Amino acid sequence: MKPLKQVAQAYMALSEGEKGLQEGAFEDAVSEYQKAMTFTRAIPEEEVFDHDGFDALCHAGLAGALGKLDRYEESLASADKALRYFSRRGELHQDEGKQWITAVVSRALALARIGRTEEALEAFRMAGEMVVERKGELPGKEGLQKMVAANIAMLQTSMPKDKAKRKAWWEFWS
Repeated sequence: MKPLKQVAQAYMALSEGEKGLQEGAFEDAVSEYQKAMTFTRAIPEEEVFDHDGFDALCHAGLAGALGKLDRYEESLASADKALRYFSRRGELHQDEGKQWITAVVSRALALARIGRTEEALEAFRMAGEMVVERKGELPGKEGLQKMVAANIAMLQTSMPKDKAKRKAWWEFWS
């Protein structure tokens, strides 16, 4: 039988993390997401509990909260941990959460802020496609699409032009 106390505590902390993220209490959100993962460590591995899937949910939210705190390297690491799971197995609760998209957006924002422009642009394009293709309800879909489009436009203008397409000054007189 599953240790119900640890499972309940973990999901409560996950819920509190999501609440903190929505309310702008980012330090509290970080603490709650980390606490949720700590609670699940007390569940023995032989118990039937999707530790990786639960951690992916926590890391998706954690990445967003860390990004809001300008802790971009940590945000990127959490987003990558969530995406390792989501890219292999899909989303744990497809009807409830949109954490996969959240992780991709958090990753894109972190990459952009640490100066990895090309990777950020690719991640924002992926996020844009995911939002458009999302069949279920997605709260704030229009705002998310605008934010993704604005970041893509900003990144495209900040990137150096392709050198292969430019001509050297002497080629004009050849």
